[in-house]
This record gives sequence, C-alpha cells and structure tokens, in this order.
Amino acid sequence: MEGMNVFAARLFPKDNRFVSGHRACQGCAEVLAVRLIHQILGRNTMVASATGCMEIISSSYPDTAWSIPWIHVAFENAAAVASGIEAGLQILMKKGRMPKRKINVVGMAGDGGTADIGIQALSGALERGHDMIYICYDNEAYMNTGVQRSSSTPYGASTTTSPAGKISIGQQTWKKNVTMIAAAHNIPYVATASPSYPFDLAEKVRKAAKVKGPAYLHVYSACPTGWRLDPKLAITIGRLAVQTGAFPLYEIENGKLKISVKTPKLRPLQDYTKPQGRFRHLDDATIAEIEKRLFEEYQKLERREGLIF
Repeated sequence: MEGMNVFAARLFPKDNRFVSGHRACQGCAEVLAVRLIHQILGRNTMVASATGCMEIISSSYPDTAWSIPWIHVAFENAAAVASGIEAGLQILMKKGRMPKRKINVVGMAGDGGTADIGIQALSGALERGHDMIYICYDNEAYMNTGVQRSSSTPYGASTTTSPAGKISIGQQTWKKNVTMIAAAHNIPYVATASPSYPFDLAEKVRKAAKVKGPAYLHVYSACPTGWRLDPKLAITIGRLAVQTGAFPLYEIENGKLKISVKTPKLRPLQDYTKPQGRFRHLDDATIAEIEKRLFEEYQKLERREGLIF
C-alpha cells in the first residue's frame, strides 16, 4: 500500500490548480477529472473554458477555483480561443518578447460545447495543427441549463428534451463518436479517459502534454444530478461504463489504436443502466438492443487494435 501511495504521489503532484471552494454538485465526477488533469499539467498551463458546468461552478464573482490563467469563452469557441492563445504565444516567443518554454494550452468544454455547437471550431483547430490539448468532459447532456439532450446523449436516455413516454423511449439517436472524428484529422494523440481509472487518465494526460501538435482527450464525466444517480456511485458507474462497453478506454497514438483497459468479457449492460434513473423506463428488449450495439462497437475496436489509421 505504501508503494502504491508513493506511485500515486508521483503521478499526481500535491499542488492543485483547481482548488476547493467551487460549487459543484455532490458526487460530480467531472470536477474530479478537472482537478486530476490539472494537477498533472501543472502551473505552466493556460485554459480556455467554454460556458458549461465547470465555468458556472468555478467562477462565482469575485472568486475563482482556478490558480492558473483561465479564460471563460463562449459556448462554441473554446477550441478557437485556445488555438489563438497558442499562436499568440508562439509569436511572442519567436519575437523574443517572452522566453521560449513549454506552456500547456488547453481548450475545454462539455459534450454540448464539443460534439454539437463547438465541433466546427474544434475541427478547424485540429486541422490547422495547433500545439494544444482539447478536452471534452462528457456528461452526456447539456447539464448546467437543465439536462437537455446532446448528440452525445446515449440512445434511450431520458432528458428534458428527449423525455421518455408513451410515444418515445427517450433519446432516439446513437451517441456521436467524437473521439473517432478527432482521430480522422490525423493528429498525434487521441484518447478516451475516466477519473474512475485515475492511473490510466494520468498516463494519457502526460502523453497529450508531450506530443507536438494537437491532442484530444474525451473524458467520461458522471453527472449524478442529470443521470439521477446516487452521488456515492459516481466512480463506480464510471468503472461499470468501461466494463459493459458503454465507454471503452483506448488511445490512438500516431494513428495506432490501443485498448488501454481491456475487458475480455463485457458485463451485462443492466449492471450499468439499473442504478441510473435516466434509463429506468427501458424494457429488457430495448436494453438487449443497446447491448448488442455496444458489443459490436467493442468488437470493432478490438479488430482495429494495433492497426495504423
């Protein structure tokens, strides 16, 4: 146990860059992911943060939970602002206006600000090759505005704009695979991650920071409030998401895919859906349909492992 504690201390430096005093909901896994990631990235980091839960809970005037340069930007343009920061820093260093050094430029947004209204800015930043990290904290809906569906909301989930009822099962489209969309830009590093697997997350953040060029991280962010989940289960549900195939953990490094947390035999999907109120209306047949789809998607990942995109 002592050895494990030493290992964890090396992975996660003691100094926090996202500090206590914020107003996150009880059991919020997204705020845990933000804290862990910025412990690793450290002091030499600048963040462009889109409107969303993390902006609302961390910046109640006149206070802030951020101890590094942090810029609140519009819902749709976190990637555009981050790419502008990166370009500006490069020019200042080139002109000798500031010393040449490694500064982690981070764009961050939720799934709404990434998969929906921010995808054009994200695609442009990745295509231009900016040396930056973009992080999507995926809580699978527009949570801070009232739990509306996004294109990252899972099939069958009930939200305020995809409510379950007599004529609807809830969300009627399948979750958009933004990770693979990012990978299609042929950038150096793409990965999925989860605070439920902190050592895996730490390794991926370090890799993202080291590459020259764009890196994209898609981070699973359990939302007990929007998912109608017991707050004490936020970390457990993240592990179940991986073990059932609902959120596989993998990375694509220089075009080569590797499943980082393998699940030789996927657990029954009901282990994942049962604790969440957003899925409680689903019957066995619908869950079986979703389970079949997830199994097929996981098999695709397995077939692509080790291949170059």
